[in-house]
Amino acid sequence: MVLIGQVEGFLEIARQRNLSRAAAALHVTQPALTARLQQLEAELGTSLFERYPRGMRLTDAGRAFLPYAERAVEALEAGQALVGEHARGEAGQLVIGTAPAVGTYVLPALLERYVERFPRVRLVVRTGHSEEIVAAVEGGELDIGLVREIHHPGVEIAPLYEDELLLVVPPTHEFDGPGPIDVERLADHTLILFDKTSSYYDLTNAMFRVAGVAPRSTIELDNIEAAKQMVRQRLGVAFLPHTAIAADVARGALRVVSLAGTTPSRRRIVAVRRPAAAQPAPPLAGFLEVLERIHDILPDRGTILA
Repeated sequence: MVLIGQVEGFLEIARQRNLSRAAAALHVTQPALTARLQQLEAELGTSLFERYPRGMRLTDAGRAFLPYAERAVEALEAGQALVGEHARGEAGQLVIGTAPAVGTYVLPALLERYVERFPRVRLVVRTGHSEEIVAAVEGGELDIGLVREIHHPGVEIAPLYEDELLLVVPPTHEFDGPGPIDVERLADHTLILFDKTSSYYDLTNAMFRVAGVAPRSTIELDNIEAAKQMVRQRLGVAFLPHTAIAADVARGALRVVSLAGTTPSRRRIVAVRRPAAAQPAPPLAGFLEVLERIHDILPDRGTILA
């Protein structure tokens, strides 16, 4: 079997064209390097060098073998470097699960910071409802999940932030003015709802039940972006997560309206992962460090309402 030390010896002799200089470059004795070369030639069944009083020259077989030897050493060096990057968290794979709203409006900014630090880590992102993500984390299919708060004995939970539902209307809407409005005024308007299986849907309906108000009509959609477009088209008003509307409010496409006499509807977003019996793998450890500064990238509610 050809050994890497034999191949490295062969390449150094080919470069130096002299056995003693090659041995010095490799920091081995000349007899040791001679033994390596003899073992390699015996393994290949042919001579690789022609020996002359002043040096050595590749045979035809040696010249044919040379590019393969170079590629073999390059591949080994690349593999060795990759293993080091894995150990330092600079390479590897990270599989993230996320609820749709988190994946659309928060995760991209997190991954931007993560990729700056770990550009060689392969990222895989899967979206699903929070219950599905938690089950996949528990089953080992995902390294970490970013979901609404769900207590489950098979995972560890770390709070990240609270996402508040805010009433949004198009510019110049009758609600678009200074000061809060009474919740009863919503009874005369169409309410746009999104994702019936989402906890946001339940929070919105619960707020109306508590207030004793029923909207004139409803439009049900399956995602937040569609709901925002319906509001912009003046088809109704909607309660949407503040992380989802920050950019629209900043450019004036939507307006946020405060409600008088109501309790804010908030949903806690958490990170879930399997119980840490040991130090997490480096790619996950790096992502956990990014999550510790998540509030640096979240939109400020006060700015949205200003």
